[in-house]
Amino acid sequence: MARRADHEPVEAAGGYVFAIANSVLADSFRRNARQLPSAPNDVDTKLGGVEERSPERFLLGREELSVIEQALRELPERTRFAFALNRFEELSYPEIARRLGISVSAVEKHMMRALAHLARRRRDS
Repeated sequence: MARRADHEPVEAAGGYVFAIANSVLADSFRRNARQLPSAPNDVDTKLGGVEERSPERFLLGREELSVIEQALRELPERTRFAFALNRFEELSYPEIARRLGISVSAVEKHMMRALAHLARRRRDS
């Protein structure tokens, strides 16, 4: 969002933020799916650090991504916007507070609400 070429206001900020979040999540998922697994060493094997890259694991990842996308849609617009600014634009809470014209405490509450909702939806799925 910060790197948009034009500086015209976005008509539907919530939808715009969600589209960015969706794109970032999808890119991250594709990037992780493409990485070749490294040869396991004894430590990885003993600690269970080697993740299987099977079609089943790929499908489970897609399903989890779908749950997260839906959970993001369910958040109130301002909460979703604060979450996207922090997680995808990597802004600090004070930067988000300035941008949204709210207190840092309000940003913290939005983030707690978003993280709790995402965790609950992941657990329930």
